[in-house]
Amino acid sequence: MKNISRWRSYLVAAVIISIPLTSCVSNDTASNTASSTSTTEGAEGNTGTVNSRLDTIKSRGRLVCGVDGGIPGFSFVDESGQYSGLDVDICRAVASALFDDPNAVDYRNLDSTERFEALKSGEVDMLSRNTTWTISRDTSVGMEFAPTTFYDGQGMMVRESSGITSLQDFEGKAVCVEAGTTTELNLTDSLRKAGVTAETKTFQQADPAYQAYAEGACDGMTSDKSQLVARRSTLPNPEEHVLLDVTMSKEPLGPVTINNDSAWFDTVKWVTYALIDAEELDINQANVEELAKTSTDPTIRRFLGTEGDLGEGLGLTNDFAARVIKHVGNYGEIYERNLGEGSQFKLPRGQNALWTDGGLMYSPPFR
Repeated sequence: MKNISRWRSYLVAAVIISIPLTSCVSNDTASNTASSTSTTEGAEGNTGTVNSRLDTIKSRGRLVCGVDGGIPGFSFVDESGQYSGLDVDICRAVASALFDDPNAVDYRNLDSTERFEALKSGEVDMLSRNTTWTISRDTSVGMEFAPTTFYDGQGMMVRESSGITSLQDFEGKAVCVEAGTTTELNLTDSLRKAGVTAETKTFQQADPAYQAYAEGACDGMTSDKSQLVARRSTLPNPEEHVLLDVTMSKEPLGPVTINNDSAWFDTVKWVTYALIDAEELDINQANVEELAKTSTDPTIRRFLGTEGDLGEGLGLTNDFAARVIKHVGNYGEIYERNLGEGSQFKLPRGQNALWTDGGLMYSPPFR
């Protein structure tokens, strides 16, 4: 009997001890379940069904795109309020993929100091505003950079009559530059490296900076070379100004979205790649609809959405790329009408040619 009583005592003690253990296991299970649910929701967000800017834009029915608005060839608004340029066409391409309407875009002109905050606050859905891809912007600033749409470098514009031919000639002189840009930082580094002491005059917006240069307040104006070429065309006597044979930096420019929103970033990323891949596949505005009907090439059929379901993975229609090319054209067409031979600038493609033509433009496969 003593043994039976002893075993009963052991059994009761075991049960008492097991109660908190069971409670711990239950809490862990609940915690794991909650964690699993949270992860699942995040995963759904990555496919465009939950917590993505993509859903917000679709519900709104319009894209809000942050641009500069003052750079001919990239983003420029005329007196009638019409926007044009390479950066603008990127916005139009995204709207075409989303709504089959390149005009379903509201543009916001943003200066260099306010663009990132406008994106973070949700004032704009994306930036297509001559923004340079850097490690700090990609990490600590919280941006996500889509494929580069224009490879550029920082240059310097001076009056031809100034006699300035190099950075060393800026000793004791003044340079105008836009504040809050990589241009400002690169100028400081380049002058320091050259051992030159020059005055740097910073401006929050580009227009006052170029006005100051035009009025003679600065001996030089520095920015991306493409912007200098574009802005030179707006000066009173463009032929009196030249770009020095100097490149102070690498400037990969492209669209930007907010970090940690894979669904929306993927949309902008693959719309941009579609522009590049279409040029490589010889798909353009003139032949895209005919190719969608008649092509037997499996690569082209997948790209245009006549077979496969590539669009669904992005939360778009399968013919999203066909929509983009139909309304906006491929990258080559966009470049030519805004910056190339069909424009006032006639800039050679250079690094912005396809990789098959010796350039840097390259798209991953659509499959």
